[in-house]
Amino acid sequence: GEGGGEGCIPLETLTEESQSRHVLPASFEANSLQKSNWGFLLTGLVSGTLVAVYAVATPFITPALRKVCLPFVPATTKQIENVVKMLRCRRGSLVDIGSGDGRIVIAAAKEGFTAVGYELNPWLVWYSRYRAWREGVHGSAKFYISDLWKVTFSQYSNVVIFGVPQMMLQLEKKLELELDDDARVIACRFPFPHWTPDHVTGEGIDTVWAYDASTFRGREKRP
Repeated sequence: GEGGGEGCIPLETLTEESQSRHVLPASFEANSLQKSNWGFLLTGLVSGTLVAVYAVATPFITPALRKVCLPFVPATTKQIENVVKMLRCRRGSLVDIGSGDGRIVIAAAKEGFTAVGYELNPWLVWYSRYRAWREGVHGSAKFYISDLWKVTFSQYSNVVIFGVPQMMLQLEKKLELELDDDARVIACRFPFPHWTPDHVTGEGIDTVWAYDASTFRGREKRP
């Protein structure tokens, strides 16, 4: 990447330096100088490479700074298939809470949904927008940089969440207050603590739970 190359020495300079060193006396000082220069060069190259790798990889491995830490772990192909299965015969808009690299939103858009992803990490949001454009669904797949706790989800009929156990109780309460009775919540990897799922599909990490708002309001309503 361009950002990691500034500390590197051009190849022509290296060639000239190595040729000029051959005319130096084969003394201890000259050898030390040569080793020192190569040491600095190697350090520069390694540092430049690490900076480039860090710049590319960090957006994908650094947990977004949310109220509850929600790390980015890409959805598996099977998880996406299971989510789409839970969306069959569903209509209306869809939101992915913590949309990561956008793959769920893009898959939903391909199924005909108007889909929105909220993600706190700007790098992932920009990458998601690029992917949606590349996949030809940028008209129906939108991505926004936002903290999930500051978004109201009342306008969405379908909610997808790849959560972590620490956040599920608080999110359960938030969605129960905000969603309409005809909404469906689809949880991946971890279920909600109090709601009883209406449908379950998949196994292990690919398990997906679907909760209908009319059910959790009627059966699990808490004071």
